[in-house]
Amino acid sequence: MTKPLSRYTRTERKFKRKINKSEKQAYNIGKSMTNHKRYSRFVRILGPGVVTGAADDDPSGIATYSQAGAAYGTGLLWLFPFMYPLLMAVQESCVRIGAITGKGLAAVIKDNYSKKLLAMSVALVVIANTINIGADLGAMAATTQLLVDAPFVLLALFYAIFVILLEIFVKYKTYAKILKWLALALLAYPITAFLVVQDWGELIRATFAINVHLDSTTIFIIVGMLGTTISPYLFFWDTSETVESEISSRRLTAKSDLPKVSKRFIRSIRVDNVVGMTMASLGAWFIVIVCASVLFKNGITSINTASDAAKAIEPLVTNFPNAGLVAKLIFSTGIIGLGLLAVPVLAGSSSYAITETLGWKEGLHRKFKRAVGFYAVIIVATLTGLAINLLGIDPIKALVYTAVFNGIAAVPLLFMIAKIGNNKDIMGDYKNGILSNTFVRLTFVVMLVAVLILFYSFIRS
Repeated sequence: MTKPLSRYTRTERKFKRKINKSEKQAYNIGKSMTNHKRYSRFVRILGPGVVTGAADDDPSGIATYSQAGAAYGTGLLWLFPFMYPLLMAVQESCVRIGAITGKGLAAVIKDNYSKKLLAMSVALVVIANTINIGADLGAMAATTQLLVDAPFVLLALFYAIFVILLEIFVKYKTYAKILKWLALALLAYPITAFLVVQDWGELIRATFAINVHLDSTTIFIIVGMLGTTISPYLFFWDTSETVESEISSRRLTAKSDLPKVSKRFIRSIRVDNVVGMTMASLGAWFIVIVCASVLFKNGITSINTASDAAKAIEPLVTNFPNAGLVAKLIFSTGIIGLGLLAVPVLAGSSSYAITETLGWKEGLHRKFKRAVGFYAVIIVATLTGLAINLLGIDPIKALVYTAVFNGIAAVPLLFMIAKIGNNKDIMGDYKNGILSNTFVRLTFVVMLVAVLILFYSFIRS
């Protein structure tokens, strides 16, 4: 009996296998390239929101969250799911204001509302930012002293001059990339949290179960946490940096009054905002957890020095020789990295606010000689903050007080952001929806009530 003929000869089958293998490789390469393009696009659209989110956890934020974890353990974790949607709504409203109008927050308020209210708001923000700059520079210098035997004032002066030179002489695109990668300094706390044995079920319960025992000290810390999370300098910076981004991508030119805005662009800045604010909130949550797990549980309930704060991440390096020194090194790197990120944001925020109010040329995209007033404000704000350190104020305590002052300064600005975001004449089809309006207005009410309670508690005490 003869065998049936094979459909393909051996040579043909071999050739077909090669074709199939080549097609599979081509498919895999194509898929890999598609994934790479998606990742590249995702990274590219991350900009002002991520920088703003990282700057939100500046040395002032780290000090405030660390003190909350050390003093109250997990008792104040419930604030984070409460603050997160408020922070998201406010910052998204800010970036949309910048994206739609092509102007910074101060310029929009100036063009459409009371100049007296603008002057009061800008004054509060500039004062808060200047104190914050001083506290951050002091914290950077104090943490550097953990590693280097050098005079405090000399170190603070070095960081102030370094930041000024960075803002003036580095191109905006390069500078934006530097700021974005400095955000990685926040990773020390999540890593430490996972290395320390945690009862994650209890932590989740504490996060979503409100546990309030109010006294003047607790109110002070709560207002500080609200102020360092929902900070006025972020409002000005995020709005103006969105405009800078539009200029950089040529969506806004000198010839056009309004930027070219598409729904895709709005989605991109929304993604950027979500990533940045989520990163800020999670970073802060982990700071409290680490300090609660390492400091509070071991009876360290007050953070008075940078060395005290550095102890929180010692479990990260338990198996290293000279673990205390390594922990100080990691802590110092985080504080310095985030300080280098936050101080330019603070000084830039003050400069945007003042120059927009006065109608001067502004923007990091301009060279020094084309925006002398803008850069002069940055220099003066940074050096004035530096001078605060000469008053002998404890840098760690100053950070917490700065956060409280930010909470106070945020109140009038939140009122204006709510009005602008809901104004169809300014925002057109992109004005706040019902959900955004609700959360922005709720943020204003929460901050106002918190500040009033704080003042009342001070009067009673």
